[in-house]
Amino acid sequence: MTQKSKHFTTRNMAVMAILAAIASVLFMIEIPVVLFYKLDLSALPVLLGTFAMGPVEGIIILAVKALLGLLHSSSQGVGELADFIMGLAMLLPAGLLYRHMRTRKGAILGMVLGTVVATVAAVFVNLWIMIPFYSTAYGMPIESIVEMGQAIVPAVNSAFKFVLLITAPFNLLKWTVISVVTGLIYKPLSPLLHGRR
Repeated sequence: MTQKSKHFTTRNMAVMAILAAIASVLFMIEIPVVLFYKLDLSALPVLLGTFAMGPVEGIIILAVKALLGLLHSSSQGVGELADFIMGLAMLLPAGLLYRHMRTRKGAILGMVLGTVVATVAAVFVNLWIMIPFYSTAYGMPIESIVEMGQAIVPAVNSAFKFVLLITAPFNLLKWTVISVVTGLIYKPLSPLLHGRR
């Protein structure tokens, strides 16, 4: 069996479709945390699929989730692009490390590495994409966004300090929560994900 056919077996495609659908639903369920940052668990099915089938399948699940998100996007697709980039930053390190170390330790190390990379990616995605978008879309000067952050964290006095002191901690929390939940449910769901009874 070729590598390509291993990725695109009927069963794998069905599992990817189900996980992408679940991720899309979870993408719409958001818990407000701070300012305009909301916690959602839509990356959970993506990470489960990555661990069960591999990084290629994880990327496909993530891409389908992003495309489905465009159907109800309130950010003209910018939010979905940012989510895709940050999801990629999580699943690639986690998936590739787990692929070479298929143990509980490998999964944990992969998720720790992924959490760090995704948090760093979130800083730059927010600095270069999301904050400029919100500033333009809502006619809000970046200085006003900085002031909103300063009301919560007094040390925030620039866009960079905003993403460093507000965006980074939020994403660290988000990816830690997703990693912990993944760690708790992956083993019980593993037979189902792998087609074993």
